[in-house]
Amino acid sequence: MSVLRKISSKNEITVPKEIRERLGIQLGDIIAYDIEDERVILRRVEPFDREFHEALATTLNEWSTSEDADAFRDL
Repeated sequence: MSVLRKISSKNEITVPKEIRERLGIQLGDIIAYDIEDERVILRRVEPFDREFHEALATTLNEWSTSEDADAFRDL
């Protein structure tokens, strides 16, 4: 699928409706531009919820002893 858009005087482009729908992009979503050779790939990115991951990390301590490290080292 190719859709052409002109860059505005503010160096901006609008993501066309067809592309937004296909990628599931909605207002407030985060997008990433990946560059491969002479191509730019646009993709939707799931936001990283730092607070959630930090809260989760505090609950993952059941295997935190040196004995546990020894037991699971070769897995």
